[in-house]
Amino acid sequence: MDRHDIALIGFGGVNRALAQIILDRGDELAADLGFALRVVAITDLRLGSLMQADGIDLADVFAMRDGETFAGRPGGTAAPQNDYVIRNSTADIVVEATFTNPIDGEPGISHVRAALESGKSVTTTNKGPVALAGLELNRLAAANGLTFQYEGSVVSGTPILRFASETLQGLRIDAVEGILNGTSNYVLGKMESGMTLDVAVAEAQSLGYAEADPTADIEGSDVQLKVVILANELLGADITTADVTRRGISEVSAADIIDAAAQGKRYKLIGSAFRNAAGTVTAKVEPVALPLTHPLASVTGPTNAVSFDTDLLGTVTVSGPGAGRIETAYALLSDIIAIDAHQRARVEAGR
Repeated sequence: MDRHDIALIGFGGVNRALAQIILDRGDELAADLGFALRVVAITDLRLGSLMQADGIDLADVFAMRDGETFAGRPGGTAAPQNDYVIRNSTADIVVEATFTNPIDGEPGISHVRAALESGKSVTTTNKGPVALAGLELNRLAAANGLTFQYEGSVVSGTPILRFASETLQGLRIDAVEGILNGTSNYVLGKMESGMTLDVAVAEAQSLGYAEADPTADIEGSDVQLKVVILANELLGADITTADVTRRGISEVSAADIIDAAAQGKRYKLIGSAFRNAAGTVTAKVEPVALPLTHPLASVTGPTNAVSFDTDLLGTVTVSGPGAGRIETAYALLSDIIAIDAHQRARVEAGR
């Protein structure tokens, strides 16, 4: 049976969840997919780096004690050596799941570039490399006969990008808009029930929906990156975050929400992009009071949803989880499946 060897760059919640899936369901997945998965490298700020060409014992990794590092294990070091591991491990697929820097996309951009330069396909959940360097990295992947996949960079495990490119194939998408941040959607829902912004944010933090610093969620910069990805991927734009106007939900007051409700409307933080008559693309992030009949108005809690404006079907809306370790790990798995399909197609084409 075919096998893919994987390097996990970052071993936080998402990559740990993917490793757990491989440990728990590896045989089942191999039978279903026609290929096996084996982790041969892991890097982590806390644990250090581990490279084992014959495969890492994931049960042993999950049994590690607090404060323990990979030092002392064969191929292990206490300090993370991301670039070295990416370039020198025996993996054929690199799974990049480090934090997102919305300013320069680092270190994710460098991680993806190093993998592609060293002959490894990449999947990432990191918005930064896709939004800020997606065109360059896709060109590098194509030049090297590789694949750069990033389904989880927009709506976690809900396959928005693949749905648009595959299921909606043959349609012209003229516009896309969505609820792309579960934290802000949860907070707005709580404000509608009477909470203040600060109290709603604190509750979202206690439930794990919001980070300790919720600025990217509340002020819309997280959605701004996702809108760049959607506009470039689905509308053929070539925009950056500087081209996306942004307003966050901190501008929405309790009085605004009450007034909207009296008019049969509900506030949502909407990220949108649409093609103009001249062929250019306009993109923005802003809180919008939607009529209750709008397909996005009924999306509640931390759920995300995206509406596609198409030429033949009209508006098509897809909703699903916008966060969660397991859900995002599934996006990585779906990308690995796509990478495998790409590799198989190249082999068939070469025969």
